[in-house]
Amino acid sequence: MEVIKEMNKKLISIAMIITLACFSPQLIFAQTPKEIQKDIQEIKERLIRLDERVNALEKRMNDFGKRIDDLDNKLSKRIDDLANLIYVMLAAMFMLFGFVIWDRRTALAPAIRNSKELEEREEKLKKALKEFAMKNPDMKEILKNLGLF
Repeated sequence: MEVIKEMNKKLISIAMIITLACFSPQLIFAQTPKEIQKDIQEIKERLIRLDERVNALEKRMNDFGKRIDDLDNKLSKRIDDLANLIYVMLAAMFMLFGFVIWDRRTALAPAIRNSKELEEREEKLKKALKEFAMKNPDMKEILKNLGLF
């Protein structure tokens, strides 16, 4: 819009210069009234054509501005869609990470429980073997050789 205003100022300046040149005293006295009327009519026609061109240019500039606004709106929408997609991907990654941690705990819990049960059973077996070895000297010797007594 700033460009159009600037162009209008220039056109008005040009029109004023042309008008002053046409109505200067030297030209008025050098020409007959019919020639002056003809020149005035020609100037009016040129100004009308110039005004039509300026209006056409303003229309094109407005259309161009609308197209730029449409492109800006489309680009903003695409950027918003991309941001939403990034948020969804981040949420999915965090959910996957949480699932892995939860699954690892649930998968390890039975293994830890079995390991504790086996350790308790091993302790009971050692205790039973030691008690049996106290009554049986051969067994005591075997356990000493194995490092269990």
